[in-house]
Amino acid sequence: MVNGKSGVVPIYDPVLFDHLPFTIYHLLRMRMKRKAKTYTISAVADQYGVHPQTLRLYEREGLLKPSRSEGNTRLYTDPDLERLELILSLTRDLGVNLAGVEIILNMREKMNAMQQEFERFFQYLQSHAEELTNFGEPPAEGTSDALVTLTRAAVLRRRSVSRS
Repeated sequence: MVNGKSGVVPIYDPVLFDHLPFTIYHLLRMRMKRKAKTYTISAVADQYGVHPQTLRLYEREGLLKPSRSEGNTRLYTDPDLERLELILSLTRDLGVNLAGVEIILNMREKMNAMQQEFERFFQYLQSHAEELTNFGEPPAEGTSDALVTLTRAAVLRRRSVSRS
């Protein structure tokens, strides 16, 4: 139990900060608002109707990775709870075993990484679209910084040979 609230770690306690000057108080309060809301293992177990040992098993199997407090207490954040909901949905609703859950979660992570990579590549293409559209035309003769300069006729001959 923390500050009389079971399972919830307080983010802001006015008693601790009310005596500080306004600017420091304001900065500390803004910084504390950015911290993620965390829940203890007992609060999460109660909320989702699972035994705390089940959550410990999920952690041991690498399915959940809660952060730890200075006292080594497991602290679950909202993304941890979303992941737990997915795990419970897979196991309870679809009958997937933990090995299957691990494979599914790994595949989802890889798909998300691929999606982000694709979006970065697409943004690159959009930002360099003009350069890429002009890529097919050789620079004017004598203006190239190339080690070996090519005439327009040589470029056209190479293109026709490569397309054949």
